Amino acid sequence: MQPDPTRKHLDFHDTPRSMAAMEINYPDGASTGWHVHPRGQFLYAIEGVMIVRSVEGSWVVPPSRALWLTAGLEHDVRMSGAVKIRTVFIDATMIRHLPTKSCVIEVSPLLRELVVAAVRIPLDYLEDSRDDRLMRLLADEVRISDVLPLHLPVPRDARIKAICTAINQHPSDISTAGQWAERLNVTAKTVHRLFVKETGMTFAQWREQARLLFALRRLASGERIIDVAFDCGYASQSAFTAMFRRHFGKPPSEFYR
Repeated sequence: MQPDPTRKHLDFHDTPRSMAAMEINYPDGASTGWHVHPRGQFLYAIEGVMIVRSVEGSWVVPPSRALWLTAGLEHDVRMSGAVKIRTVFIDATMIRHLPTKSCVIEVSPLLRELVVAAVRIPLDYLEDSRDDRLMRLLADEVRISDVLPLHLPVPRDARIKAICTAINQHPSDISTAGQWAERLNVTAKTVHRLFVKETGMTFAQWREQARLLFALRRLASGERIIDVAFDCGYASQSAFTAMFRRHFGKPPSEFYR
């Protein structure tokens, strides 16, 4: 199924049902462009990796993960590899206790199969039918799924934003907060304070997260782990693997299996 930009998902938002699922495939490097949905979106790809940007930050979403996007959040999705999207639009005013903030969640085998099955359900499915029960079970699984740290907040302060832009462009840069402070003509204490205020993370946490998301994109393209490790600023593959395992509980060699 090829993308149809003229539809803009309107059929899936106009349905009187609280949930609607659709499938759409994109080639490597494609982008959806900036857009919004009036409903919450469970964004999942059974193949390929999605890089999602919004004013709140960016996320990298591999096939073992999904992204919950709150209603009304403007975002853009760029594809790494051929991506097969299976997504569910959910009216959070009718389906309660869903995440209140956009976040990456883990996709269990059951949740994956529910999403794959949901795209075959018609938009006008009957209440209390088998299709209705499947959709509600899907919502239950979303509610209990673990939230994962794959979010990179975007600061508003121009000074901190300059640091973040530089790190994203050159994740191997090992400059300390003190060295960045000197370049910006502020104190190291100011840099640390602003990072926490603007992103909810320390300088070191934000840089590690940026490196992690950079690594996920590169690994998804099939690049060697040792090359990715060095390009992320790590002195060895073992140091990079230790960081990766700390975040995901498994080494990078197993992450996309």
